[in-house]
Amino acid sequence: MKKLKLLTNIEESYEELRYKTSWPTKKQVVKSALLVLIASIIIAAIVTYLMDAVANFVMHFLYSF
Repeated sequence: MKKLKLLTNIEESYEELRYKTSWPTKKQVVKSALLVLIASIIIAAIVTYLMDAVANFVMHFLYSF
């Protein structure tokens, strides 16, 4: 009996993930996660500062009249 294409795709995906994919070590995952966390905090701080500066400028401009 002919297999469904979906089942064939699932089997092929499983085999590729199981046997052909190189997974990172725990140390590599932790290092990458910390790097992303630090970068996210820095970018959030910069964006927050810029938004605050723009809002401050707009408020000073509007209330200067």
